[in-house]
Amino acid sequence: MILDTHCHIQFKGLADDLDDIIARCNKRGMILNLVGTQKDTSKRAVELAMKHDWMYASLGNHPNHIFPTYMTEEESSFMTREEDFDTEYYEELYDMAPEKIIAVGETGLDLYHIPDPKEVPTETVLKKQKEVFLKHYDFAIKHDLPLVIHVRDAHDHMIEVLESLPHPIRATIHCFTGNWQQAQKYLEMGCYLGFTGVITFPPKKTKPEEQESLLEVVQKAPLDRIILETDAPYLAPQAHRGKRSEPWMCEEQIQFIAKLRNKATKELEEQFFANSKALFTKVR
Repeated sequence: MILDTHCHIQFKGLADDLDDIIARCNKRGMILNLVGTQKDTSKRAVELAMKHDWMYASLGNHPNHIFPTYMTEEESSFMTREEDFDTEYYEELYDMAPEKIIAVGETGLDLYHIPDPKEVPTETVLKKQKEVFLKHYDFAIKHDLPLVIHVRDAHDHMIEVLESLPHPIRATIHCFTGNWQQAQKYLEMGCYLGFTGVITFPPKKTKPEEQESLLEVVQKAPLDRIILETDAPYLAPQAHRGKRSEPWMCEEQIQFIAKLRNKATKELEEQFFANSKALFTKVR
């Protein structure tokens, strides 16, 4: 069985095809964690999870939604809207279905997509992102939930924040793309590493060392600390590059890691599923 620990099939852009996406995942016997990125996507995650016993939800405010920021990725381009982590609102969402809410996030630090520094100083952005992350942390501690942590171009800052927390955390580092030294820091703090289709990408011609560093982590990370995720509809693995990502594509990551580490695909599927349940303890 496969648990996609991080997908966004509740996003409005997938509404027209949602039934087909759900059918393809259900046919494979998957379990999904629908991750919220702001109020409306968190609410839709909970509502959809309540309709399907094999779906769960995470509540959170993505760091790119803290300030209006222009987002341009391979799959889409748009301007985010400013939003803070409204604790009262998220408490009400949690009360709707506490048995279906398995994590807090997506939250964290992002210095890749940020407002123009001339308009909002980077120091101001980082300070606010840290403040909002700590609101998520407090919520997670209160409800005994793990964190889904987004980090992009900010690993050193994130590690510093995590090391300063007063209580130990349970967490996954979503779409980990850092190096082995950074991975070791997260692992020492008890975090899991979430790998998306990015691990299957070929090295960039301009910066091949980035993919080489990531593959070093995939090779060295303890197998009992790896979990699978797609970030669907984003980051389709190389075999499906250019297409919209869907949760069932986690199969590609398993096959890739199995080949890289000379392991049986079925063995890794069982291991990664057990890891996911160890972190997301509400999953049945």
